[in-house]
Amino acid sequence: MNADWMRTIERAELREGGKLFLLWSDGKAAELPAPMAKGPVAIGDWGHSLEWADGTEHGADSLWLDTLSAIGRDDARQFLQWRLANGLSLARAAEELGLSRRTVAYYSNGTRPVPKAILLACKGWDATHPKRKAA
Repeated sequence: MNADWMRTIERAELREGGKLFLLWSDGKAAELPAPMAKGPVAIGDWGHSLEWADGTEHGADSLWLDTLSAIGRDDARQFLQWRLANGLSLARAAEELGLSRRTVAYYSNGTRPVPKAILLACKGWDATHPKRKAA
C-alpha cells in the first residue's frame, strides 16, 4: 500500500477467548481471532507488524484486511485486495474505473462504502486484464 496513507498499529492486546484486539492510528479498532502463535504479542518497528515471543510475525497490511472484515467492511476489503492484487496505485485505479483518486482512497481505507457496481466493475476489469504468468 505504498501509494496509500500508511496506518499503523497503535495497540495490540491478547484477550480471553482467543481474541486479538487491535487499535489503529486512524482510530479504528477491532477484535480478531488471534493467530496461532505462542507467547505475548508486541508491536513491531514503527507499528507495521506484530511480533510474538515464538518469532511469528504478522504484517499490518494483512491485519488491516482482517480488521476490515471484523468491522463488517468486506466491501472495502474486496476492493483493496483487488487493487493490491493488480498492483494499482490510487491514481491508476481511479483512472481505470473512471473515479477520482480521492474516491478510490475512501474505498480503500474503508471510509466510504464501496458500491456494488464498483465491485462488479473490478471483476469486469479482471476479466479484460488477464494477469501475466510468472516466467
